[in-house]
Amino acid sequence: MILDFGQPASGIVQFAYTVPDAESAAKRWTELTGIGPWFFRGPFTTQVAKYRGEVVQSRLYVAQAFSGHSMVELIEQQDDSPSVYRERIEVAGYGFHHIARGTQRFEEDFARYRDQGLAVAYESVLPTGARLAYFDANEELGGMVELVELNAAQEAVYTKVFRAAQGWDGTDLFRAA
Repeated sequence: MILDFGQPASGIVQFAYTVPDAESAAKRWTELTGIGPWFFRGPFTTQVAKYRGEVVQSRLYVAQAFSGHSMVELIEQQDDSPSVYRERIEVAGYGFHHIARGTQRFEEDFARYRDQGLAVAYESVLPTGARLAYFDANEELGGMVELVELNAAQEAVYTKVFRAAQGWDGTDLFRAA
C-alpha cells in the first residue's frame, strides 16, 4: 500500500538528526540542499515517554521537511534531561540519529524488532495518538530505528508537510506544524 505522501506503508519515511539549534540547522539545510518548507513543532515537553524503561520528560523543538518522498527531521533538545537524543549527542555529537519506518502493524513490528535482539531505547505517543518506539541499532546501522504507527491522523501530518514541499517556491521557509 502506498501512503498519501508516496511511501510504502512499511517503508522508511524519515531520516532524523540531532542539532544544537533547529532553526539555524533548517536554514542551512535549505541553503545546502534546497529542501523546504520546514514545519516546526514546539518547543514542547514530552508527556508519555519512556527512555530505557524509565519515565522521562524532555523539552524538544522539532523541524520537519520533505525531500521527494522522504522526510528530514531536525531535533533540538532544549534541556539536559536523560533521553535517547542526549545519549547519542554525548556519544557521537550532533548529527544522524535515526531512520523512521512506518507501520500499520505496530504490535507485530515491535515484537519483530525486539525478537531480533534490538533493545527498546524509547517509547512514546504522539499528539496524533500514534505510538512510536526507538530500537537501538547503533552497532548495526550507526543509529536508531524508529517505528512509528501510521494511523490516519499521523499520515495526515506527514502528507501536509509533503504537499507543502511539492513545487515549493522558496517563500515562507518556517511554518507552524
